[in-house]
Amino acid sequence: MQNKSVIFTLSSVACAMILVAGGYFAGRYVASAQPSVPQVAGTASLPSAGQKVLYWHDPMVPQQHFDKPGKSPFMDMPLVPVYAQDNQRPGLAIDPAMQQSLGIRFATVRQTEVQTRMEVIGTTQFDESLAEVIQTRATGYITQLYANAPQQRVHRGDPIASLFVPEWLPAQEEYLALKRGGLGTAILNDSKAKMRALSIPAELITALDKTGKVQNNLLISAPHDGVVSELNVRDGAMVAPGQTLAKINGLGKLWLEIDIPEALATQVQVGMQVVATPANQPNRTVHGEIQQILPQINGSSRTLQARLIIDNANDEWVPGMLMRVQLTKTAGKLGLLVPSDAIISTGKRTVVIVRNHDGRLQPANVTLGGEVGEETEILSGLQAGEQVVASGQFLIDSEASLKSVMPRIDGAEAAVNNSPTQGSVSAVRQHPSVDNTTLIKTYQSTGVIEQVTPDSITLSHEAVPALQWPAMTMMYKKPASAEFEAFKQGDKVNFSFIADGDGWQLTRMTTAGGAKP
Repeated sequence: MQNKSVIFTLSSVACAMILVAGGYFAGRYVASAQPSVPQVAGTASLPSAGQKVLYWHDPMVPQQHFDKPGKSPFMDMPLVPVYAQDNQRPGLAIDPAMQQSLGIRFATVRQTEVQTRMEVIGTTQFDESLAEVIQTRATGYITQLYANAPQQRVHRGDPIASLFVPEWLPAQEEYLALKRGGLGTAILNDSKAKMRALSIPAELITALDKTGKVQNNLLISAPHDGVVSELNVRDGAMVAPGQTLAKINGLGKLWLEIDIPEALATQVQVGMQVVATPANQPNRTVHGEIQQILPQINGSSRTLQARLIIDNANDEWVPGMLMRVQLTKTAGKLGLLVPSDAIISTGKRTVVIVRNHDGRLQPANVTLGGEVGEETEILSGLQAGEQVVASGQFLIDSEASLKSVMPRIDGAEAAVNNSPTQGSVSAVRQHPSVDNTTLIKTYQSTGVIEQVTPDSITLSHEAVPALQWPAMTMMYKKPASAEFEAFKQGDKVNFSFIADGDGWQLTRMTTAGGAKP
């Protein structure tokens, strides 16, 4: 009986082992019958829960779509999913980790009292209202010139020149003869009037009356302290009536003439506060306010000139000094300010990239006011408290064009108008091999030629941040077989390329030193 129990126990154990082994092999068979799922490194290719995947793609070859995840056939990286939500919601969603790697920085639109302020250039000039012009009213000769060079400093009463006028002699001799003859006062007064009509100065007539001698020379003196800014005669020169002998400019006051760029001309007003600093002496300043705006744009410099008078009683300043000038409008107003780095000007419009309430990014058209330090006033297009991208805009633009979820910053409007955007900051241009209404983005890099074939060139090149490409070796198609014939294996080159169907095509290539265009 005991032997039967042992045999039964051993039989039960054997059956259990057979069942376990059968289950193991059956499980292996069922597992092998299921389709295998490719193992993809990283988590970027795994779809998020609750989101519908439209397709997978390689961000470096965004034109090629795949219907399932896996490894990119083009690069050593996993395919990236594109979700339906990305195409349905406005703007571009960028992972916070990628934002950090791209160096994206945000700034808040702030409302504050804005004063019109601009930085311009000015120069000190003679105050022409203090200038005295020395002229002669009769034909004569310079017998002696005391001020013998321009820019010579003079003081009030200093002699400038001695003038001999022959036609004054007969009138003086006639007066002396009448006086010696004892004729009446009325006749003498008539003779004096005749001398005044000949432009004989009153001081010469007085000297003639006192000394009883003919005055042969007229001494011309400086009317006030200043500088001989013009000297138009020399010793012995003959002068005619109305001829300018010299010009004396005073130095007690100077003009500060400010050059306003034509684009800022409408913002300048009389009464704006001025703080001027000499270019080579930053610790000295001049304070004042604009007193006059000249009514004409300078044709050569395309600037509008504003003027104010600065005191120079202590000879602190000299004409011709270059000044850095800060202009400020006294009355402030409420306005919106953003960092100047946040603004992108395409030539046809001005935009900033705004972060929506859900964190997505999209461009907004704005109208600019003046600059306030490192910030710029926004007249329309934004509201206080909104957040804008202050750095990394162009990388965002590249990411948006790869994912096709946000209009190109500089290309959307141009595409509508069938005309390329001029002066674009994102390097959009027209390529000669495509239709004139098609806008193509051009990328640049530097690398070394590894192989040249009739249809392609293989390059080992540096990273391309705009496409988030690391340094790599890649084949690029030629526009034509005859292109780039001067280049050979081993050349270090700067090159430009565009997306072309399912690959990339070279558009321009030069050696790193600038040869072989």
